[in-house]
Amino acid sequence: MITQLSGKLVEKSPTHVVIDCGGVGYHLDISLHTYQQLSDQEHQRLFTHLQIKEDAHSLFGFSTTFERAVFRLLLSVSGIGANTARTMLSSLAPEEILEAIVNEQAQKIQAVKGIGQKTAQRVIIDLRDKAVVMMHDQPDMPIQSRASLAQVDEALAALEVLGFSRKVIQKVVERLAKEQPDSTVEELIKNTLNAL
Repeated sequence: MITQLSGKLVEKSPTHVVIDCGGVGYHLDISLHTYQQLSDQEHQRLFTHLQIKEDAHSLFGFSTTFERAVFRLLLSVSGIGANTARTMLSSLAPEEILEAIVNEQAQKIQAVKGIGQKTAQRVIIDLRDKAVVMMHDQPDMPIQSRASLAQVDEALAALEVLGFSRKVIQKVVERLAKEQPDSTVEELIKNTLNAL
């Protein structure tokens, strides 16, 4: 299994790169997100995902292990292949995809070319719990996203103890956390109570 490649960047386009490693040129399909992260330096390191099919071996390259993890997460959904997952990562940043899944923003996912309503719903249903765990555990996840997610979970737990149904309060808490990302857990709880 090839997990990463380091070498000389000999070809670069928005959809693929070629990296020379010891005289062998590796063609890697990339997302627009990875393309934007690539520096102009000659030496590059990309994390990889190897897909083996009967008729082809395809190597996908990613600027971070976090992006690769989101790509692999998307592949676990029935109906989403490697090209669709790459298109999603070209349309939305990896953290935006996770946030859309966690916040159940089907329209945001559906806005990606090739994703219909049913597929967007399936992504949310299949991946919501995994996305929450990934946002908590992923070291490459932006700190603000991890912190706000932890605060949302804490506020929801506290409100449930107060007798509120999670189904009723979840969207309110998540909306308030998004509008005021610097809110403390206490402020989130108070603001939610005022909004209900």
